[in-house]
Amino acid sequence: MRTLGVIGGLSWESTAEYYRLINQGVRDRLSPSASARLLLWSCNFAEIEALQMRGDWDGLAAAMIEAAQRLETAGAEGLLIASNTMHRTADRVEAAIGVPLLHIVDPGALAIRNQGLGTVGLLGTRFTMEQDFYRGRLAERHGLEVIVPDDTDRATVHRVIYEELIAGVLREESREAYRQAMRRLVDRGAEAVILGCTEIALLVGPGDCPVPLIDTTALHAAAAIDFALGG
Repeated sequence: MRTLGVIGGLSWESTAEYYRLINQGVRDRLSPSASARLLLWSCNFAEIEALQMRGDWDGLAAAMIEAAQRLETAGAEGLLIASNTMHRTADRVEAAIGVPLLHIVDPGALAIRNQGLGTVGLLGTRFTMEQDFYRGRLAERHGLEVIVPDDTDRATVHRVIYEELIAGVLREESREAYRQAMRRLVDRGAEAVILGCTEIALLVGPGDCPVPLIDTTALHAAAAIDFALGG
C-alpha cells in the first residue's frame, strides 16, 4: 500500500470526511481490520482564509508548497489537497514536489463523462466559481461546458460556506437556498451539478437536486484509494 499525504484543515470539517472515506474505502477493499497509510498536514484555516480574502495567492501557494514538501519528506508517495479552492495553487505545488499530486477536478470530470453528460453546474466558493483555474480545467482538459450561478446565488453559496459549513453549522434555510440555486442551474441546462467545495456535501445530497450531484470530496477520496492500492 502506498502512503498518502493529505493537506487538510481547509477546513477540518471536510478533512475529517476525507479521513473517514479513505479509511472506509481501504477497509472495504482489503479487510475489516485494514486502514490507510496516511500522513496529514492540517493547516490553520483562519490563516488560509485571511490570505484568500486578501487575494494573496503567492502566500497561499507558499503555504501549500511547504505542506506538500513536508509530507513528501515524511514519506508520502502521493499527495492530495483536500480543498477545491486551494487547487488554485495546484500547478505550483506539483512543480515543487517529486511525487504525484492527485488533482480534485479530474475524478469528478471522469464521473460526469462516464454518465454521458456534457453540461454541468458548478457550486463552490466565489474563487472556484468565478476564477478560471477550475472551470478552465473542466473545459480544456475534459471538454465540459460549465454553468455557474448568477451573482445573487454565488454570493449566497459563498457566504454559507464561510459563515456556516466550515464551522460545522448546517441550517435548513441554507439547504433550501442551495436547492433553489441548483434548480436554477438545471433550468439553464445543467445535466449534473458539481459540489465544488469539499464542505457542500455535508449540507446537501442527491435528494436535494433533480440531476446527479458530483461529490468532489467522495470522488477525490476514491481516487486516492485507487492510487494507494496500486490501481
